[in-house]
Amino acid sequence: MISLAYIIVFMQEIERKFLVNNLQFKEEATNAFEIAQGFLNTHPERTVRVRIKGQQGFLTVKGKSNESGTSRFEWETEIPVAEAKQLLVLCEKGIIEKKRYHIPHGNHIFEVDEFFGDNEGLIVVEVELQHENETFSKPTWLGKEVTGQPKYYNSQLSKKPYKTWHHE
Repeated sequence: MISLAYIIVFMQEIERKFLVNNLQFKEEATNAFEIAQGFLNTHPERTVRVRIKGQQGFLTVKGKSNESGTSRFEWETEIPVAEAKQLLVLCEKGIIEKKRYHIPHGNHIFEVDEFFGDNEGLIVVEVELQHENETFSKPTWLGKEVTGQPKYYNSQLSKKPYKTWHHE
């Protein structure tokens, strides 16, 4: 008999993205872990992502963002890390390598992604919200908002990495 002990999450993801203006976040982080992820599909209407986070594997489907870029459908399930490693081999070109930091601030957890490899030098912050107009306390290291700018989506960074940008 096959065990179906995997967690499946269906949700509407509501988040805002920012850059950082200094590295102070590292001193405030409560934990950090390495992530490798690739995309089986990067269609504009949906993405299918494979992720290895520590010793966990995940398969995630994300829908198209709304007009403001703050909200979209997300479905995720945990899969064995061995299967995630096999699926990474099938992914489109451009595996994302990053370290994710969790930083509690106010009533939220800020997730800071420090990218490596072809995206080295890029640091993006995400904060998940309960609703699109939710206010939140902003840490001093929070920089320019980039919510809704597709070039900062991981699926786009896998195709056009940060190192290829003509830096702003």
